Amino acid sequence: MAHSTAQLKIRTARLSVASNSLLIVLKLAVGILTHSLSIMAEAVHSGVDLVAALMAYVSVRKSAEPPDHEHHYGHGKFESLAAAAEGVLILAVALGIAYKAVWRIIGANYEVRFPLAGAAVMVVGGAVNLWVSRQLFRVARESDSIALEADAWHLSTDVYTMAGVLAAMLLITLGQALRIHGIAVADPIAALIVAAVITRAAWDITHRAAGQLADVSLPPEQEARIEALIGSHYPQFVAFHQLRSRAAGSERHIDLHLEVPPAMSVAEAHALCDHLEQDIRALMPNSEVLIHVEPARRRPREERRAKREE
Repeated sequence: MAHSTAQLKIRTARLSVASNSLLIVLKLAVGILTHSLSIMAEAVHSGVDLVAALMAYVSVRKSAEPPDHEHHYGHGKFESLAAAAEGVLILAVALGIAYKAVWRIIGANYEVRFPLAGAAVMVVGGAVNLWVSRQLFRVARESDSIALEADAWHLSTDVYTMAGVLAAMLLITLGQALRIHGIAVADPIAALIVAAVITRAAWDITHRAAGQLADVSLPPEQEARIEALIGSHYPQFVAFHQLRSRAAGSERHIDLHLEVPPAMSVAEAHALCDHLEQDIRALMPNSEVLIHVEPARRRPREERRAKREE
């Protein structure tokens, strides 16, 4: 099952690489033809997405490798590292696009040529990215891959930004037909909108990846589900405490202390732990579970009763 999931992630990452490569060529060609900053910004955006897709491809291949003598806990954090790098890269590109757009608005000494060609490539690019991003989101949910999810968010934000550029191209087409002076300013304004959307996506991706790199615990709702599952096995044990969790890419690491009756044998405690670990893995796929067994501590009431008996 794990091998088939890894292969699915790798194939999906390849799909993203191929689609982004195609869109870069189309957007660059039309951007040069039309002299449109917003379309060139979209070409750069697709270029960043291509780098992100390549990083996702490499990271999901690496994260699928089993633990070795240098990585005892596996390679899951390679996905987190890739996602963090993608976020920083996207933010840098967004700032560069915004800078150039502001200067073009100030200068206002240019025109967009053949805006309908720009509109056509936005329609094609939007349709391609919409389909590919849905495939990425689906596989990311099934495999819990942060790298594929980051790549999917990149492509889905492209759909919205391309819609904005499409609207600008159509507005410029109309303005040129009506001979409206200064209508070309819609182009750098659309580029600024692209930069703003990219910046938001970069922040979200980097924030989540940084949380995994810093070993932030799993979301409260996930920990609550784990606690409820463990609690459903009472009274096979006395209590549990020190539940800890963290994520590393698509992997989850969970450990806890389990208090068992002092009279329980080692074999019985081991069987109970095996059962709990299997249930937790079924609830949280791709999880590594470690349970520390200890004899149940006496509660205050029990201690008072023991003293009276003495």
